[in-house]
This record gives sequence, C-alpha cells and structure tokens, in this order.
Amino acid sequence: MSMKGDEPDLHEIDRYDGGVGWIAYPNETMERASHAFAVDNEETETDDVWVVDPVDAPGVDDLLDELGEVAGVVVGLDRHVRDGDVLAARHDAPVYVPEWMTGVEDDLDPGVDVERFGSRLADTGFEAFRVRDSSVPPWQEVGLFDGETLIVPESVGTASYFRGDRERLGVHPMLRLTPPTAALSGLDPERVLVGHGVGVHERAAVALEDALSDSRRKAPGLYAKTLRSALPF
Repeated sequence: MSMKGDEPDLHEIDRYDGGVGWIAYPNETMERASHAFAVDNEETETDDVWVVDPVDAPGVDDLLDELGEVAGVVVGLDRHVRDGDVLAARHDAPVYVPEWMTGVEDDLDPGVDVERFGSRLADTGFEAFRVRDSSVPPWQEVGLFDGETLIVPESVGTASYFRGDRERLGVHPMLRLTPPTAALSGLDPERVLVGHGVGVHERAAVALEDALSDSRRKAPGLYAKTLRSALPF
C-alpha cells in the first residue's frame, strides 16, 4: 500500500443529513479525506455547498451537485491546499483561507479568488477556531464547528497511523506529546470529520476526549506499531 495512490477511485464516506465526504485514493496509507456540507441559501432555490480540503477525482462534481451549488472551497491546513484551487476554478467559486494563516496563497493557482475569514466561516453557521498555530513544528490549522459537526483537518484522524491501541480516533503522531487539548476539549460534537480517514459518527464526543486524554500515554505503542509496519518481512 503506497502513501498516495496512483489512480483516483472515488470512495464515499461520512454521509449525513446535509453533508458527505470522500476518499479519492482509497488504497493509500494517508487516507486523505475530503468533505462538503450544504447550507440553506434563502435567496436562491439551491443550497450553498462548502468544500473542505478536497482531493479531486472523477465523480466529485456529481457528489457535490447532489448537495447544491459550490459557494466556496476551504483550506483548513496551511499545507492542505490539495486540489482546492482546481475545484474552485471549475465551479467558479472562491478559496476561503483563515485570515491568520500564512503562505497558502503562494501554493494556489493565481487565477482563483481568495477570501479571508475570521471567527466565522461566512454565513455557514460554522465557528472557526485555531486548532494549532505554531512555528515548531510549522503548523497552522483551523477547526470548524457548528454545534453538531466538528471538522478537524489534521490534528486528529482515524487513519491507522493516527490510532493507538483501541482508539477510534487518534492524535497525529507528531502531536502525541503536545495534543491540542485546549482547542478541542469540551466541544461535544455529534460527529467528528477528519482530514485522514473516515469520520466518527457514534459517541464522537467520547472518542475525541479519549483521544486527547490518552495521547501521551499511548504514544509509545503507536510509535512502535508504526516502526513495525515499516520493517520489511
């Protein structure tokens, strides 16, 4: 299994009322996940669709058309530009970047429009907050939460290399000793959607709190598992 797959093969994940996710390369170890959610637009007959950290693949547009019309594409991590500019250009929509996030525009196609947002993502009902903003390691990440759905691009995930023993959700290996507890504790989400792996839709708040509280204790086991998986047999 490669870190990144060779050919896209759209695999739908995380379907819920008003939202959906997909993994474009289901055989890759990284399990890069993308998400879209619909928001009611009182001025039009269709819902506005917001796309977060998309990886492009045949069939993505059909998936989005089921929800409505693309209004914006969100970059959730400074190194998660992915195919956001490609999808935004195809749907004639802006790329939305947190106002405090730096360096992203250099990685975007100069032809796309860029909109900056602050503590709220336009009129979506999602609050935007800093999950991490650090220089060591270089890491700028925004979280989105509307009271039910929590979207975390990188700090937590469900891909196998994120999860320690019996974890449904795990902290990123690089952050195991410094988990984003202050940013993510106490949110009580119904679902957690992540940038790597399938989201958590059952007892999501418990899974999140367990991931944060067990992060340091389960770090050695996770690192040992990762090392074993890298050894040739």
